[in-house]
Amino acid sequence: MTETLAVTGRAAQAARPEGHRRSTPATRRRALVALAFCSPMLLGLAIFFVYPLIASVYYSFTSYNLVSPPVFIGLRNYIYLFTQDPLVGTAAFNTLWFVVFLVPIRILTAMGVAGLLARARTASGFWRTVFYLPSLVPPVAAVVAFVFLFNPGVGPVNQILARFGIQGPLWFNDPAWSKPSLVILGVWVMGDIMIIFLAALLDVPTEQYEAASLDGANGLQKLRYVTFPNMVPVLLFALITGIIAALQYFTEASVASTVASGKASVGEGAGATMGYPDNSLLTYTQWLYVRGFNNFQLGYASALAVVLFLVAGLFLVILLRRVNAFNPEGAR
Repeated sequence: MTETLAVTGRAAQAARPEGHRRSTPATRRRALVALAFCSPMLLGLAIFFVYPLIASVYYSFTSYNLVSPPVFIGLRNYIYLFTQDPLVGTAAFNTLWFVVFLVPIRILTAMGVAGLLARARTASGFWRTVFYLPSLVPPVAAVVAFVFLFNPGVGPVNQILARFGIQGPLWFNDPAWSKPSLVILGVWVMGDIMIIFLAALLDVPTEQYEAASLDGANGLQKLRYVTFPNMVPVLLFALITGIIAALQYFTEASVASTVASGKASVGEGAGATMGYPDNSLLTYTQWLYVRGFNNFQLGYASALAVVLFLVAGLFLVILLRRVNAFNPEGAR
């Protein structure tokens, strides 16, 4: 009888779910060791992400000028943002313009260049370096150089166009051409995405291409049924990071406005030049900076930041729900 009860007890303990098993000192030590190794990352995440996020949400419901203590005002910042702010609509439109045009054009160009480099048989290393090097140029230096190159009066680009009898536009001084000019800059520095696409293309199994050839598939069909399915996770990564970067687009647009308007530096008085010409380059983050640090309206700037965070999260959720890239069972 005793042996039967012991066997039954061991069987019940073995059948007990993993979550209900009693933790041992060794298990607790391993958990503490793992937590100790993760503590720098967790501490940095708490200090530089969680706390600023919570503080921004709190300040968005207050009137705060960086000098006096914040005063709770409820939803007044959000009401003003959606109903009375004179330039938030323009800033949001310009930012969405960069999301809609800059991100896809950069991805398509990087994909095309990566495809050509993957097929290159001679001097491939040289051409990879040539296309990747522009991405190492600091953004401020790249913008200053492009503003000079596209200067409507003395810039080399318009001078070359004039030799062919083409009247060059005003580029960064024309509201209709200022954003396309920054798109050209974004294409020039697409080497960071290109190198990722190139690695993904070189990682596609050659056996799949050979099987597709035996089935009589042409080049377009190989691209659609072999290359693209293998590239979906990388494309999704590039799309998500590109959209987040476009929503936070600040440096290039700010420096382009400042230099094209004739200002020597970005700093004191920068709010007067941001968006030049005619607010065509005024992005959402620039308007947030102006309201928060030029006008000392940190509470309202926090409301702008919270809305931007929610929009970025919405884009992320939509993309992850639409593209089931990381689930092999969902692949077609």
